[in-house]
Amino acid sequence: MPARIYKPARTAMQSGKAKTKAWVLEFESEMRRETDPLMGWTSSGDMKQQVKLTFDTREEAEGYARRKGIAYKVFEPKQAAPKSKSYSDNFRWGRETNWTH
Repeated sequence: MPARIYKPARTAMQSGKAKTKAWVLEFESEMRRETDPLMGWTSSGDMKQQVKLTFDTREEAEGYARRKGIAYKVFEPKQAAPKSKSYSDNFRWGRETNWTH
């Protein structure tokens, strides 16, 4: 069962960068998820799906996976696009790009 090593992106509800500095090793599910007919909840018999390990660096996560013999894939984080420094930059004279809504 392969594992994923990635750096989590911030959620839409966050304005800061909390919980985005650590690298995460997460196992992919081996079993298919099933829906409970009474409550509608989804469940799986795969217990490794609940394991989420965090590491300070990518190298530590890869080293752990190698030591334990875990096949893994690394997903690089996407860089955020640079934003305007201030609100007034949207309306300054001589702006090079068009202002959009």
